Amino acid sequence: MLKENPLIRERVTRLQTIGGVGEVTALTWVLEVGEVERFGAVRQAVSYCDLCAAQKESGGKESRGPISKKRNKHLQTVLVEAAKLAPHWNPQLAEIHERELRKGNKNRATLAVARKLVAYMLAVEKSKKDFEVTAPYQAA
Repeated sequence: MLKENPLIRERVTRLQTIGGVGEVTALTWVLEVGEVERFGAVRQAVSYCDLCAAQKESGGKESRGPISKKRNKHLQTVLVEAAKLAPHWNPQLAEIHERELRKGNKNRATLAVARKLVAYMLAVEKSKKDFEVTAPYQAA
């Protein structure tokens, strides 16, 4: 029934142009996030998806804790599972995964990929254009 809705079908089809984003991930994003215009920045969307650590501040000192348990469990679970498979389908995400693996463990790498997936999906939704791979950034 959801596939018959033209707006949902259009958004899901557009999101699937991102390598590593399948029908379940795209449909979950569309249904759980709703209107993406409410996010002014990628970090707000990442926070909404609970893919960042809790930040505590006291006496001028900042510290980060573990990922919050107050979350949209369904959206977070789908994004994390997609992030585990996405590097097999998307070379840019594979590069991010490898870079983060060198810095830390598998969980850190998976979360980095999930955050990048959120950034890609947000960009595709806001631009209303299919995903396009741009030329890789070359350091001078």
